[in-house]
Formats: sequence, C-alpha cells, structure tokens
Amino acid sequence: MELLGSTLTATYSRPKTSHFLPAISTMASSYRGTQLPHGLNPVSGQWRSHSYPRQVSSAVPSIRQGRDGTLDLVRSKTMYYPSNRTLLSTRYTPDDWHKSNQFNYRESESSRNSAERLRKDTLRLMQDREQLTRRTQEYTSKNIGERLNDIVFWRSELNHEIDNMVTEIAALAEVKRRLERAMAETEGPLQVSQECLYHREKRMSIDLVHDGVEKNLIKEVEVIKSCQERMRRHLDRAIAQLASNRAAQHELERDLSDKVTAQRIDDRCHHLRNSSDGISYYRGVDRLDPSLSLPESWSKFTDDNILQSQSERAASHKLRDEIEVLLNTTSNEMWSQFNNANVAFTNRISETADTKNSLQTHLAKTLQEIFQTEMLIDSLKKALRDKDNPLKVAQTRLEERTRRPNVELCRDNPHYRLVGEVREIEDTIQKLQDRLIEAEATLHTLVKTKVTLEHDLSVKANSLFLDQEKCMGMRKSFPSTPRLVGYT
Repeated sequence: MELLGSTLTATYSRPKTSHFLPAISTMASSYRGTQLPHGLNPVSGQWRSHSYPRQVSSAVPSIRQGRDGTLDLVRSKTMYYPSNRTLLSTRYTPDDWHKSNQFNYRESESSRNSAERLRKDTLRLMQDREQLTRRTQEYTSKNIGERLNDIVFWRSELNHEIDNMVTEIAALAEVKRRLERAMAETEGPLQVSQECLYHREKRMSIDLVHDGVEKNLIKEVEVIKSCQERMRRHLDRAIAQLASNRAAQHELERDLSDKVTAQRIDDRCHHLRNSSDGISYYRGVDRLDPSLSLPESWSKFTDDNILQSQSERAASHKLRDEIEVLLNTTSNEMWSQFNNANVAFTNRISETADTKNSLQTHLAKTLQEIFQTEMLIDSLKKALRDKDNPLKVAQTRLEERTRRPNVELCRDNPHYRLVGEVREIEDTIQKLQDRLIEAEATLHTLVKTKVTLEHDLSVKANSLFLDQEKCMGMRKSFPSTPRLVGYT
C-alpha cells in the first residue's frame, strides 16, 4: 500500500499545524500552555531559557527606520541564526513520530472500511427498497382491483332496488289518486255533516265542551270525522310514504352516482403505471386523511340504504292494502246518527239562551264593583302623595345635620327622632303601597272577570248563532246512501 505524505519541514520554516502533533517552533508563544497528545512527552532536561527564543526571534535582521536602527544592525551581526540545528532541541522523540504515523494508518484504514461498508449496505438497501416498492405497487393495484369488484357488485344491487322502488312508487301514486277521487266524490254527501262539524268547531272558549248536544252528536261527529280523518290521515300517510319512497330512491340514486364516480376514479387508478401520463408529485397528500368511511362502514352504508328502501317498499305495500279497505267501509257509517243529533240541538239552544241571561246580570254587578275599586285606588294614591313632603323634610333635616363641624356632629335625641321619623314615614308609604298594589290586583281581577263575562257572553251568542242559524238551517236534508258511497 502506497503512503502519500511530505517530508518533515525544518522548525524555523513554520510548517502547517497537524491535528495530531502541535507545531514545532522556537517561539515562546508556541510552547507556552501547549497541551501535548496522550503518550507524547518532550525530551526532559533539554529546554532552553526564555532568553534563547528571544535571541532567535531577534537574530533576523529587520529594517527599521528610527533612532535605534544602527543598534539593531550591529546586534544582528553578533547573533546566531536558527539554521544551526545543533543549537536547537527537538520537541518529540522518534517513538512519538512512529506512533503518529501508526495512528494515521489506522485512521485511514478505519475510514476506508467504513466507506466500503456504507457502499455495500447502500447498494443492498437500494435493491431491497426497489423490490419492496414493486411489491407494494402490485399489492396496491390488486387491492384497487378488488375494490372495483366490490363497487360493481353494489352497483348491481342498487340498480335492482331502484327498479323495484320505481315500480312501488308508481303503484302507490295510483292508489293515492284513487283516494283523492273518492274524497272528492264523497264531498257532496258529507257536506251537511261536515259543515255542522266545522261550524261547531267555531265555538269559542268554554263552549267547546262535551255538552248535551255534543253527547248526542258525538256518534255522528265520530262517524263523519272518523271517515274524513281516516281518509285524510291515509292520504297524508300516502303523501308522506311517497316522500319517504322518493327520499329512499334519491339516496339510492345518489349512492349509485357516487359508486359510478368512484368506479371511474378507481378504474383510472388501477390502470396507472410508472410510465403513465398525468402522474405527478402531490406533496403531503399521504398525511391528509379526507376519508369519511372505512370498508365496513362503506359497505354497511349501501346495505343500510338498500334495507331502508326495502322497508319503505314494505310499508308502502301495506298502506295500499289499508287504503283499499278504507274505501270500502267509509260509505256505510254515516246515516244512522243523523236523526238523533237534531233533537239534541233544540234542547241545547234553549239552555244556552238561559245561560246568556244570567251572564248579563253578573256583568252588571261586576261593573259596579269595578267603579268602587277605582275610587279606592285614587284615594290611596292621594295618601301616598301626601307623604312625600314629610319624608323630604325629615331626610333634609338629617342631611343638613350631617354638616355640623367636628364634635358638634353628635348623635343626639333629635338625630334619633329624625331617623325614627324617616323610618316611620317609609313604613307608612310601604304599607300604603302594598295596599295600593292589592287594590290594583283586585281591580285587575275584576277587569279580568268583566272581560271573561263579556267574552263568555259573546261565546254564548256565537254558540246560539251557530247551533240555531248555521247547523239547524243546514240539517233539513241529508244525502242519500248511493251518493255517500261515491258512485254518483
């Protein structure tokens, strides 16, 4: 093995310093405080005094201008030059020199071995990572292919369910139209009972009771209202069911659209290769996680949509059967209760007229009591106003007495009397205010009672008008049975 290097330079030529050995120099600054490497020691007993380095450093003639130039020139001729090697002592021994060389050899060999190991490990790492990258890409392509198969399967399931749902929506829409036509056909036969029910629903407040008329009309009302409500309820259910069916269909179609988009994207990803066009760097995309689902939740989402659609279809089929039964039964439940209600109307009209007369008597008495209570409130307010000036006088006296100087500011009997007077007046005002509040509350109650009586009178007048004019005026006739069933 060839070793490259340079010969040892003379000490006076100031060679470049080594990281292993310190520089060899006769200057005093070169050995003062210098730390030698471990195992290297200077030759003992060979040091010179500090005067010798100064002589050496000054032996070189220097050209200086000034008054001491001649003296320096003479001194330089009498000094010895450092090229005389016999006058210098070496700093290191030959053993130190050989140790330094061996150390450099070992360091060089260790560096080469490390570099060779690094090169071999790097080549092996590159080959392993290339194989790993290829296997990972192949496995990823396989996973994308499996994902495509799953998407195709669920697409077929969604298409099948959408076709079934479209058929069910059309069938339910047809039954809904039949129900609407049946309600339109029974509108004429149900007009009398419906108008009576609507007019009596216009009764206000307390008259909306289960009175004698209501008890006798309840069967007719139940029949009429039941027929109408059942038909309306079933119609509302049909509308709601259609909305649910269309919502389920919308979810299926949206899921199908997402599946189509996902299939197109995954199919493109599945056919991407290292040589494909359109591939690029997207820094940080691996750290993002825009995913909204996992494979289990993804398949469960579509499965839930299909199950929900199937459940809606089953409910829709059941509702269609119920509507068919309803259309056959509602036309037979109306006629038997018509005559009994007419007798109850006459009795209720007489009772309502008597009650109205009693309410008018109570209203007159209440108005008189309201007048007297208002007079009392005015008296209380005047008494409260009369207490303002005495309170001001007492408080002013207290405030003025607080300005007495020094020891004159005494808590004497007048002070206690003034404090007692203020508190007594405030207590009187408080009691009067409490009594005023009570009187106003009583007045408020009386006014509220008056409003209630007046409202009740209007309610009774309204009930008389509805029962006597509206309902009895319409209940002179009733549709025939063929018209109730909607055939004509």
